[in-house]
Amino acid sequence: MRTRIRAGLLLSSSMLALITASDWSLAQEELPEVKVEAPKEEAPKPPAKPAVAAKPAQRQEAVAPRRVTAPKPAVASKPAAAPIRVAQPVAAPPPPSPEQIAAQAAERVIQQTRAFDQQRDFITKPSGANTYEISHEAIENMPGGTNTPLDKVLLQAPGVSQDSAASGQIHIRNEHGNVSYRINGVLLPDGVSQFGQVLESSFIGSLSLLTGILPAQYGLRRAAVVDITTRGPTSPGTGSIGLYGGSHEQITTPSEYGGVIGKTEYFVVGRYWANDLGIENTTPAYQAIHDHTAQGKAFAYASTLNDDSSRTSIMTGWYQAKFQIPNNPGQPPGFTVDGVGPNDPANSSSNLNENQYERNIFGVIAWQKKVDDWDVQVAYVNRYASVLFRPDTLGDLVFNGVASTVFRGAFTNGIQTDAAYRWNDRHTIRTGFTTNAEVTNINNNYALLPVDPTTGNIGTTPFGVTDPNTQWGFLAGVYLQDEWRLTDYVTLNYGLRFDQMWQFVTANQVSPRINFVFKPWETLSIHAGWARYFTPPTQSTAAPTNVSLFTNTTQQPQVPFVSPVLPERGTVIDIGANQQLVPGVDVSIDGYYKLAHDLLDDGQFGQALVLTAFNYEWGENYGIESGIKLKHGDFSAYGNLAWGRQRGTNIVSNQYLFSADDLAFLAHSWIFTDHAQTWTGSAGIAYLWNGTRFTADMIYGSGLRSGQLNLDHVAPYGQVNVGMSREIAMPGDKPITVRFDVINLFDTEYEIRNGTGIGVFAPQWGPRRGYFVGVSQKL
Repeated sequence: MRTRIRAGLLLSSSMLALITASDWSLAQEELPEVKVEAPKEEAPKPPAKPAVAAKPAQRQEAVAPRRVTAPKPAVASKPAAAPIRVAQPVAAPPPPSPEQIAAQAAERVIQQTRAFDQQRDFITKPSGANTYEISHEAIENMPGGTNTPLDKVLLQAPGVSQDSAASGQIHIRNEHGNVSYRINGVLLPDGVSQFGQVLESSFIGSLSLLTGILPAQYGLRRAAVVDITTRGPTSPGTGSIGLYGGSHEQITTPSEYGGVIGKTEYFVVGRYWANDLGIENTTPAYQAIHDHTAQGKAFAYASTLNDDSSRTSIMTGWYQAKFQIPNNPGQPPGFTVDGVGPNDPANSSSNLNENQYERNIFGVIAWQKKVDDWDVQVAYVNRYASVLFRPDTLGDLVFNGVASTVFRGAFTNGIQTDAAYRWNDRHTIRTGFTTNAEVTNINNNYALLPVDPTTGNIGTTPFGVTDPNTQWGFLAGVYLQDEWRLTDYVTLNYGLRFDQMWQFVTANQVSPRINFVFKPWETLSIHAGWARYFTPPTQSTAAPTNVSLFTNTTQQPQVPFVSPVLPERGTVIDIGANQQLVPGVDVSIDGYYKLAHDLLDDGQFGQALVLTAFNYEWGENYGIESGIKLKHGDFSAYGNLAWGRQRGTNIVSNQYLFSADDLAFLAHSWIFTDHAQTWTGSAGIAYLWNGTRFTADMIYGSGLRSGQLNLDHVAPYGQVNVGMSREIAMPGDKPITVRFDVINLFDTEYEIRNGTGIGVFAPQWGPRRGYFVGVSQKL
């Protein structure tokens, strides 16, 4: 009996110790508590069965996953964990198809390319400059969408005024030209002045208009920089093809496509454009006389990932066009020419047949590398541009006393290197250099009428003279600057730039730049700065003329002085601010003043629609710009208003272009430049409603200068455009987009130029109301 009791106590003590040790071990290791369910009991067994035989089984259950144990009170309060269940075998997913693998690889290439784009933007960051951004979406929201030419896109930015194609198309802050175009951080060399738009709106991913105090890496053309980032594919293979046309017999066929091949991302666009309003009409009539144009243009971009830290990019663009020069009917003949009778068609100004041919090709290859704290881009660029003006020889002699065949061609090769070094958390050093060589070929052939030097009588038998000119020119520049983050709220940008030119004149300048950006809080940015600028003339417009060839002819100038065109040297101050009033509402204001020595200007002198450069000894340019942008859901709007003036005094180059009286007056007087406009405005709105996008925009101008010595101006005007577009779903995720636009909704008749003023030859009118329809299919 005692033996059985001792055995029972020993067995009970052993079980208790085992349970306690198990609970202690679980508590020490903090393992998840396992809920163990007891097996369902079968019918009760007779009590006569001996319990001793069941003991070993109970001990086995104590260590098995399905043991039944009364928990200790301290452990009972813990939440019970879910029962452990054995997962059933699941079939392995099928391996990805070759198409899926290719798509995933292409997406990685696109993402890596975008990362390189951000690194490139860091190299050429426009710290402290006044920046106005236009996205690809904003271009699509304009009436006409990406069919809108680039100069019309820029008219929606602050301080950009409209001019005729013959006078440069646009002016930024009342400057004549003096605008740089950069694509993916690479500066396009100067070409020759042309009517058409070389760059295509549909390849623009984003556009920044940079004005004010530009950092030292921005040299030469500094009135403004049009900084373009090209579009790329948003998926491995995507594109579209379309048709757009309407009034004035306009038809255009835009097409685009992008994709990925291996580690190369590519994007190409092309367009054919034709209408009967190639350049501005010379009358307010709806249909111009002899104003047809046919244009073709294309652009291609490719970026290849060499490795994780470098890539190579290639860009190329092509443009070719023919323009008929519009006629101004009802003009009286001014000269008698042998072989032209009273009833000859050459005596009617409606029958003239002047034409201009334009060509432009450029190519860029760039290598980009990131090494530790360095980002570098090295680019080689070349460009060929030409313009050929063919006169109506007899007709031009009858009406102008001269018929000019003008050819201008320029071929440029250049190298550009830019680098950024993150010295530490406070300093980013940027440095680089540019150099290019340009050969300019100019060949002017004139048909002239003789003039008797004694009597002044004009002969009737024309004869020809030729004035050729070929010039090699070189430009070089180097810069060093520091972006210094003084505090978390203040950034100081300062640097030096040195530029050297060897063209028709040799000159150089060291140009200091300094500006600061103050951000007292996240929604407010204030910038201010001071800079010196050095601006060489475009070589093709600065070529000298041999005026001795025109002695005793109808083209003999009153003043036979041909002083060389000089580079402009300017001092600029700029201050402005950008404020986010509330999310989706941004306002901006900017003021500027420039004092220029040898202020550059261009003008059309004679019947050939090509520009010639000259200098005012002194010039000043000042103004103020303001803007607002709104964005709320599917609604967006913007508005800009600018006031400005530009004046000059004393002509110091190419004096033969002016009359003796004008030169005498300008020697002691200030006048407004012919392209100066006091008030300039633009606005736009877009709203997506039930899948249909409604858009409208407008421009306003107080009028360019006119009259003798630019003392007057043409009448103020406004032009409103509207449009609507809708995307229609189609099978295979290939939607069709249809659009309808009205240009000049209220059919406003307005003059851009009236044919008077310094360097202005013919009147030009804005377009009459036009209706346009388009359709495009996603590929």
